[in-house]
Amino acid sequence: MKLIDASILSIALALIVVGIHQTMVSGIGFSYSLFMFAVGLLFWFQLRRNKALEELKRGPEKPIKGTKPHKTR
Repeated sequence: MKLIDASILSIALALIVVGIHQTMVSGIGFSYSLFMFAVGLLFWFQLRRNKALEELKRGPEKPIKGTKPHKTR
C-alpha cells in the first residue's frame, strides 16, 4: 500500500469517527456531509486498489532489458 492509499483510508476512517460523534451530538443532518465525503474517499481508495491489482496482474508494459523475446510459430 502506497502512502497516498494509506492517507486516503486514514482520512476516511477519521471522518467516519467524527461523523458518528456529530450524529450523537447534533443529529444525522449535521453529519451527513461527513459520511458522504468518507464514502467518496472509500470509493476512491477501492478504485486505486483495483487499478494497482490490475496492473500487477498484467505485468510490465515494456520488456525487461537484456532478455530475448519468445519466438512464436
